[in-house]
Amino acid sequence: MRPDTPQSLAEAFSGWDGSPANAREMQKQMAGQVVLEDDFGPLRLIAGVDVGFEEAGKITRAAVVLLDADTLEPVAQTVARVPTCMPYIPGLLSFRELPAVLQAFDSLGQVPDLIFSDGHGIAHPRGLGIAAHLGVITGLPTIGVAKKILTGQHEALGEQRGDQVELFDKAGHVIGTVLRSKDKVRPLIISPGNRVSLETAPQLVMRYVTRYRLPEPTRLADRLASRRDEKRAGSQRSMDLE
Repeated sequence: MRPDTPQSLAEAFSGWDGSPANAREMQKQMAGQVVLEDDFGPLRLIAGVDVGFEEAGKITRAAVVLLDADTLEPVAQTVARVPTCMPYIPGLLSFRELPAVLQAFDSLGQVPDLIFSDGHGIAHPRGLGIAAHLGVITGLPTIGVAKKILTGQHEALGEQRGDQVELFDKAGHVIGTVLRSKDKVRPLIISPGNRVSLETAPQLVMRYVTRYRLPEPTRLADRLASRRDEKRAGSQRSMDLE
């Protein structure tokens, strides 16, 4: 990570007393640190991050995949497994998942030029979804790629690949983009996390969408976090033994 990246979980969550109320106040404060302007150089390495759970939620499993930004070939990947620190509370996902995510990035050993995070950036009730939280505490450019809306309203969306409409909060401010990444499939909710503008975020997502609904960085991270390949291989082995 960058030199100014927090070196420990204690630093990353400094000031949090463990309560949901305090976490919400921290979100409001950190939301003011989000940079909604394009502030990144040439993209050489891009990362996808996603989180799953094991042992009925007792273990948080964070996966990070690093890709070559031009070829989309995987360069490295890592998984961090840590005890889950808090129950699921709507709007506080980052406090539940970031301890594992930060550990995964620390073990990656390389710094990406841009991170695509499963989840929301500023399209969040307090403007700080997991992608924005990750961007603020690492200082890195981040984009949130979510599968459903957490907050906001939008107009009707076309059915073709690349169709998009703005997502608005209750005050009428644009907080993201509803993007059809593939013909006639459920749209993605795209919002900047840090150092990426509202206009550029969906462009970058579409740049890395191949033939799947998800952009390649988060698609590969999702496979690793969910252990989908392992489960498929295990199922195949079971069939072979029958």
